[in-house]
Amino acid sequence: MAESLWTDLLGVPFTQRYYDAGGVRTRVLEAGDPQAPALLMMHGVNGHAETYTRNIGAHAGDFHVLAPDFIGHGFTDKPLDRNYEIPTYVQHVADLLDTLGIQRVSLSGESLGAWVAVRFLLTHPDRVDRLVLNTPGGMNANPKAMESLRTLTRDAVTDPTREKVRKRLEWLFKDPGSVTEDLVETRFRIYSLPEYREATELTLCLQDPQTRKRNMLTADDLRQVRVPTLLVWSTADPVAGVEVGEWCHDKIAGSELVYMRNSGHWPQFEEAGLFNELHLAFLLGRSAQAEAQAQAEAQAEAQAQAQGAAAAPATTGGNP
Repeated sequence: MAESLWTDLLGVPFTQRYYDAGGVRTRVLEAGDPQAPALLMMHGVNGHAETYTRNIGAHAGDFHVLAPDFIGHGFTDKPLDRNYEIPTYVQHVADLLDTLGIQRVSLSGESLGAWVAVRFLLTHPDRVDRLVLNTPGGMNANPKAMESLRTLTRDAVTDPTREKVRKRLEWLFKDPGSVTEDLVETRFRIYSLPEYREATELTLCLQDPQTRKRNMLTADDLRQVRVPTLLVWSTADPVAGVEVGEWCHDKIAGSELVYMRNSGHWPQFEEAGLFNELHLAFLLGRSAQAEAQAQAEAQAEAQAQAQGAAAAPATTGGNP
């Protein structure tokens, strides 16, 4: 049976707050010491702050962790007079940080959140300490993935049912069994909000080929990234294959690239334990690649020991 969405927040002091970010009422899950270095965790398209419930607690001991609902998403305002291209999200992030009085921040973004993180860095280079791009969007245009995302999302928000929402969530996962009942329920409640369907038609604009093209990150954009950067790539990502990860790694000087082999588009949820170890190592100035290698070696040694024990002949007491 899948664990509860909230299991990893048991015992973690955290709050749900609403802030006025440039006139947009913005929901934020928040944990950690407000005087600690700030870490902003940003979800993907048609997602919400619960994307990071398995990661907030692991980082709250070292960072002031903030996981917002983007404009047009979750329980944040959904103004219908915006185009919901990448600059709209960048402005929302800037307004939120200004409201909180945060001048510098480390950014960790998943999918759309990673796309926004790079654009924010390029627009506000003096405000970013470290950058984590987790199964990032904006690096490629995969027509099949874009069509699947449009179809599943529109279906899920049109007369929402829990089964429709489950199918939309399962698209993100390598193992559909990792989708918890309360994750389905949370997203079902969000997708059932009166204004959500109309807002979704706007937020899906980046799945339109022409709109996506004018917002995409180029090789020149990535070459301008000059802060420590970690790329988290899933080998089962339905959006961008490992070749896109290698291309991105090649363009961002000094970046680290780690592969997650047991998850789809949500490694921070589906492989939360490993993700948290690598992510935290990087954010604290250690090498995520070295941490991943050490993890792989330890796992291989444990498997070898288990196989050796299984192959050893059984012994019994007494005389032969």
